[in-house]
Amino acid sequence: MEMVTLRELLDDACRNGYAVGAFNVSNLESVQAVVEAAEELGSPVILQAAAEEVKYAGGKCLVSMIEETARGRRMRLAVHLDHGPSYEFALLCIRYGFTSVMFDGSRLPFERNVEVTAQVVAAARAVGLSVEGELGTIGSTTEMGERIPESQLTDPEKAREFVARTRVDCLAPAFGTAHGLYKSEPRLDFLRLGRIREAARVPLAMHGGTGVPGEQVRRAIGLGVAKINFSTILRKSFIDRMKQYMGEHPDDLMTMNILGEAARAMKESVKEMIAMCGSSGRYR
Repeated sequence: MEMVTLRELLDDACRNGYAVGAFNVSNLESVQAVVEAAEELGSPVILQAAAEEVKYAGGKCLVSMIEETARGRRMRLAVHLDHGPSYEFALLCIRYGFTSVMFDGSRLPFERNVEVTAQVVAAARAVGLSVEGELGTIGSTTEMGERIPESQLTDPEKAREFVARTRVDCLAPAFGTAHGLYKSEPRLDFLRLGRIREAARVPLAMHGGTGVPGEQVRRAIGLGVAKINFSTILRKSFIDRMKQYMGEHPDDLMTMNILGEAARAMKESVKEMIAMCGSSGRYR
């Protein structure tokens, strides 16, 4: 097992025309599902956790679970903080052993976003780690995949300035995706994405990967997206199968049977997303 920085994974993805799936994990079953799927498909992978997930699992415990689950396996991975809420929390995750962190200042005024993101970059670079920043507002489950108002999408010239001033390794722009489930097919602004790629000249992250059709995913990869986040699809597949199994086996009180079935369903979803990213066989 090789545990590497985010930038190492994304640079190879950019050079070779694929994306790396970034999967949110918060417990042993989710870690096992992602690690096993990535190893079986020979894919590099990013295991990430948002602040709430880090707090739930315990930062050191989460990193240890990932390390022990991946130990002895032939695979390459990064451990990443997703949507870090503050400079202080990013530092905590660096101390926990994460190999990269994200600071999400997208709802802050531009200058404040630049200021704090640059501080996080300085701290991470001092210990050889990578940083993802965000510019523009990505939709949430409350919007259910509705198109985001123009004013919240990322301005390519602002992206140029943001990257130049912060020196982030990866940029998460807003170009029409949303976190959660889409109630209709998303309409992504590919013209904007292409302009952001030309302006920013760093690997791009697509948040809200759940439900984006494969054709649109492949087009986004061709326009500079090297990291694609998946969270909702994993949780949905896990919960759906768990409910089904409990309905089929109402007297089964073995939690490892219930959670094991759910984890296998999650693993299959991870495999589907890896295939969509085109990263299968990139690490053998």
